[in-house]
Amino acid sequence: MKTSERISAGGVAYKIIEDRTEIAIIRTSKEGRWQLPKGIIDPHETPQQAALREVREEAGIRCELGEILGSVDYWYVDRWGDEPVRVHKYVHFFLMRYLEGDINDHDDEVEAVCWAEVDKAVDLVAFPAEKRILSMAKDLIV
Repeated sequence: MKTSERISAGGVAYKIIEDRTEIAIIRTSKEGRWQLPKGIIDPHETPQQAALREVREEAGIRCELGEILGSVDYWYVDRWGDEPVRVHKYVHFFLMRYLEGDINDHDDEVEAVCWAEVDKAVDLVAFPAEKRILSMAKDLIV
């Protein structure tokens, strides 16, 4: 099986309402699981630019970029082409403060977006590495 490497960026977009911190999480239509918004870095982009773009496209919101939370990597098999490809994916996550926008204004690859209280977001996201990123974000926000 062929092997490929992909580099993506995404964000932990948050807003504080009174004493509650809420995180924007997405559910993709393909997999149907809750996760953080993220996507491939285009050739002309920095990881920071890609993270802001992906959060805007997938969660429907504009944010202010904060610090890097860290990177995760994982393997999966991409079956979209003529033959399966084993992919080693790296994702750089950034903390992002919500500025404006509506979570209903997301793109078609996303089935749903919700604002979840930070501890509930940790429970809802499917991937252990993203749970770890969310926990790190919580420590920085609160």
